[in-house]
Amino acid sequence: MLSSGEQHWFIRKVICWRAAASVAWSVLLLPVSTALFVLLSRLSLFHPAQWISDSMSFLCGSYVIFSLVLLCLVVLVISFFNLEYYTVVPSIPCTKIALIGKVLHPQQFIHSLVHCMMGMLVTWCAAVMIGGRYQFLAIPCVAEDHVPGSRQMCLNEFHLFFLLAGAFMGCSYSLFGVVRNMNYVSFQTIQQYKYLRFKGTLPLLIKHSTVQSLYTVRNFCIAYFFLGYIPRAWICATMNLHKDSTLHSLDTIAGLLDFSLIYHLWISGTFLLVTWYITWLLFRIYITEVFCFPVQSSFAEDGNHFLPRVLSCKTPLILKFLALQDLALLSQHSPSRRMEVFSLSQPGGHPHNWIAISGECLSLLIDLTQKLVAYHEAVASNGRMKPHSVGSGKGSSSSENSGTSIAEEPAVWQVQTPRAGGVLKTPGSVFVRSSVAGLRSPLTAPFTPELGSPFGSPAIRRLAGAVDPSSPWYGSVQSPHVMRRGPKLWSSSAGSPPNGSLPGTPSPGPSPPPAERKPSFFSLWLQNRQEQVKNFLARRVPIMYLFHKLPEASSQALFADSQSHIWALEGLSHLVAASYTEDRFGVVQTAFPSILSTMLTLQEAVDKHFKLPHASSKPVRSSGSLEDSTYKTLRFALRASLKTAIYRITTTFGEHLHAVQMTTEHRKRLQQFMEYKE
Repeated sequence: MLSSGEQHWFIRKVICWRAAASVAWSVLLLPVSTALFVLLSRLSLFHPAQWISDSMSFLCGSYVIFSLVLLCLVVLVISFFNLEYYTVVPSIPCTKIALIGKVLHPQQFIHSLVHCMMGMLVTWCAAVMIGGRYQFLAIPCVAEDHVPGSRQMCLNEFHLFFLLAGAFMGCSYSLFGVVRNMNYVSFQTIQQYKYLRFKGTLPLLIKHSTVQSLYTVRNFCIAYFFLGYIPRAWICATMNLHKDSTLHSLDTIAGLLDFSLIYHLWISGTFLLVTWYITWLLFRIYITEVFCFPVQSSFAEDGNHFLPRVLSCKTPLILKFLALQDLALLSQHSPSRRMEVFSLSQPGGHPHNWIAISGECLSLLIDLTQKLVAYHEAVASNGRMKPHSVGSGKGSSSSENSGTSIAEEPAVWQVQTPRAGGVLKTPGSVFVRSSVAGLRSPLTAPFTPELGSPFGSPAIRRLAGAVDPSSPWYGSVQSPHVMRRGPKLWSSSAGSPPNGSLPGTPSPGPSPPPAERKPSFFSLWLQNRQEQVKNFLARRVPIMYLFHKLPEASSQALFADSQSHIWALEGLSHLVAASYTEDRFGVVQTAFPSILSTMLTLQEAVDKHFKLPHASSKPVRSSGSLEDSTYKTLRFALRASLKTAIYRITTTFGEHLHAVQMTTEHRKRLQQFMEYKE
């Protein structure tokens, strides 16, 4: 991993220059879009020659030049926010309340506020370029023109209407961006030139902008009809302006039925959205351009810039994604760079490049496997573990669970344990199973009352349900044999001897004081009140709506960063397949068993995940939207890439795979691929 001072060399030397190039092209395209806007805003079908000549002469005027300068500043601000808020891993809220929290985040509030201001500035420029009744905010009152010496100024509500509409469009653009993950930057599966990508997306961009502008104008007119008097009265009071009584107010039906006003507002909104979406599109095209990293470097100062070292870098994520993309491309289309991956170091003769690249790819695949296993365990425990509903008819099943928990629970701990230096925590199911097993064991059955009976003591119920946080058994566990101590703890607290023998002499061991084992009355009362409030809120429909998990959100969030795993699978499988003829030193054979085992284990976890509800339902992609919804189908792309990677290896090596050491289960699964039955 690169040091903290050198982590952002890629941002300074590559990303910033790419963002600057996208800004330059956005600014160069501004005069073209501005000229089209002026032509459409002054449209006159009955006098086409005069319309074109007047528009061309107006384009050379001072109003348009000054507006272009302001629009360039707007493009700079929008580009800065694109650079600050972009991400290669989308943020997917799993509940409605999480989505509301995402919208109300302070960073999102700043984003919306700045876009409101930029929207007002763009619509001000549009009103100035349209001219006529939209040009100024304050105009001389028409009713006072016949009075000599009167210079009262009235509010031009058309200009105010444009400014408020720009603020509304800017806020809508920001909110739609956070809800639809517009800051998510996806990478193209098929590589194209930047010009071809821009040319292919431009018609869809214009169509999306016109439709979104139409809906935004409709929503703003409805909002202004009910709330338009508030900003109008405030502006009049603040600027000491009067209201012209000879004109219809725009917060009435007669005022809003002005088709010229609606047309000009729709054209202005389309101009705003086209300008901003072009800036966003160019930024995405430039930021995801392929970057070629050197596989090995001859200079010490460039040691942190070559591919094996960059792959181990965790931040920034765009650097890691571009490195994995370059790995996938070189493994397919560059034999000379593949030879550098398979080469040995001089002096020493060690395959450092292959070890670093394969190790990082395997680490990514193992991490995904552990995430999937942990997710499956969590889903299974949600439907199985109910500490407070232990009945008399479940003695046999609970004892079986306790008997198998010693073999099952360490695997769960291993999945939930962090990589380095993590403290091993005990899952709550250990205490549930051990305590229930102790209470239902044959040795203590004659002396154990039923948990649901009125003769069961509160101490027994608390022991079967949960462990007191003040207990020495709460927290870390040093040995799995702690499960055998459940009956001992219970028998000592209930006063019966261990192993179910008859009471004889008192136990020589000192019994702990009751204050250490029993919680206080206030803590029990507070816990009961919390449970009552939780159960009460859980039955309310609004609370259930806000906290209910969205059907596919959990699965989408689990595979949100799967683009990196797809590239790791492609790069690793292509390198392994190419090593059959290009690996002269046999460096790939050292990691061949681990690569196959990792892929087959991941294949098993992915197949298990797709058997869960809502995991196999593929969302329908809307054809006329500019929204990037590729993150919703990443799990399907990962499953296809994983099968393709295993088939690529099996078809290349064929019967030679029988000599690879692996488990019996993996060999059976690999045989299905070799027979093309998967």
